[in-house]
Amino acid sequence: MWYLCVFYHRLLDYRKPEVESLAHLFGAFEDEQNGDVPSQLQWKLPIHHHPDSPFHFVNLPSEQVARSIANRSILVKGMYELWGEGGSYEELKDSVLSYPDERKLPYLEAGSTFKITVDSFGKVMSLNEQKELIQGLAYIPFKGQVKLKNPDHNFWLIEIDNYGRNNGLPPIVQRRIFFGREVGGADRKLIPTYQLKSRTYLGPTAMDAEMAFLMANQALATSGKLIYDPFVGTGSILVGAAHFGALTMGADIDIRVVRDGRGPNCNVWSNFEQYGLPMPVGLLRADNNRPPWRSGLKEIFDAIICDPPYGVRAGGRKSGGRKLLKGAVEPYVVPDDKRTDHIPSTAPYSLVECVHDLLDLAAKMLAMRGRLVFFYPVLRDDDCAETHFPEHPCFKLISSSEQILSSRYSRVLLTMVKVGAYTKEIAEAARLKHLEFRENHVKWLQDGNLHSAVFSPIDAQLPEAGDSKFIKDPKPKYRGKYV
Repeated sequence: MWYLCVFYHRLLDYRKPEVESLAHLFGAFEDEQNGDVPSQLQWKLPIHHHPDSPFHFVNLPSEQVARSIANRSILVKGMYELWGEGGSYEELKDSVLSYPDERKLPYLEAGSTFKITVDSFGKVMSLNEQKELIQGLAYIPFKGQVKLKNPDHNFWLIEIDNYGRNNGLPPIVQRRIFFGREVGGADRKLIPTYQLKSRTYLGPTAMDAEMAFLMANQALATSGKLIYDPFVGTGSILVGAAHFGALTMGADIDIRVVRDGRGPNCNVWSNFEQYGLPMPVGLLRADNNRPPWRSGLKEIFDAIICDPPYGVRAGGRKSGGRKLLKGAVEPYVVPDDKRTDHIPSTAPYSLVECVHDLLDLAAKMLAMRGRLVFFYPVLRDDDCAETHFPEHPCFKLISSSEQILSSRYSRVLLTMVKVGAYTKEIAEAARLKHLEFRENHVKWLQDGNLHSAVFSPIDAQLPEAGDSKFIKDPKPKYRGKYV
């Protein structure tokens, strides 16, 4: 059945992938049970709508699936059973009256309560205007009682303004009006509850709460699943996964972060305690370049989600130290009496090497059809070659969602699903793909020098007097898709 899916108008690249992932989580596809490659939902746009519009139609197998997706989602404002639509209120009336009575009457009965909400996109309506519009729906035979708090049924009248007054919003050629019954909607109260400014223990790379929840949804985090973050830091990503009931486990190369924090009441564990979440199964001091797992251990994690250190806010480190890696000193064993306070020496860890190690770890340790969800940086430069995302024979890339962070670079959330078992032959094929990836990519990634590329000064070119292309256009224009 087709439902009207209304998104929050933000993080536009992330909206459909989140719904697609949640559809897999709640069993919308039969092919997953047969081990096939994940399917995609059917989507279509309302008439005259831009692809970046927050209004989309999506085909879902049942109302229960639609409700589960909407209630779990972070970016779905509402999911609606559409009773009618039109370019005017006369067209809307004809559309609603032609909707089958067997679909409408169960929600109009005398013993029920209901509420009608008027919403708009691209314009503001006064309370008097909203009241008049609600009174104009008298042709719908509501027999129940109005109840503004917790009614049995929520109905929405949504009006979208046309292109002439878009005010920087996606262009819409003609006005469109929708009326439907709410099936479900996101609980945005999670965002202020988990906001970073009230978090007990923070670091410079702590993940924003909204993004952590999106990553958890992409990873299909739910009760009974074990989720691992190899760059756990202060645990902000795992907090999002734990909120949805998943078991969590993390590792970091900095023992001071995972063991000590800022004291007994300000550490990674206290972040979970703050929200009443189950504690992580374990936090390890471990190096992604030299993982601690025994050779025969494999396929124990249901998902790996992380934000690898790519050198903007923090650079990657691996075990060894410069002298040790160059062979200037021999490997050594730390005496027992000094192990408690010993901080192992580290060396720079390039992004190319980091991503290769991450894919290799995920190929070994993820269960079949497990998900790898991680951020990957992209330099936004006209002179750059086409972006090449990392690949691995064990994985299929199912979504890539870009978030522009500055005029110089953006980050892309990559979601991969494991579709093949890890073998020696696969490992060799992955090594060759990695070499090809390095050759095809731009120089800043090979050198691990993203920080310099992002923060290097740019000579501002001032416009010459009378240059018409720099004259400000008074007409509002669509801002683009990354808001």
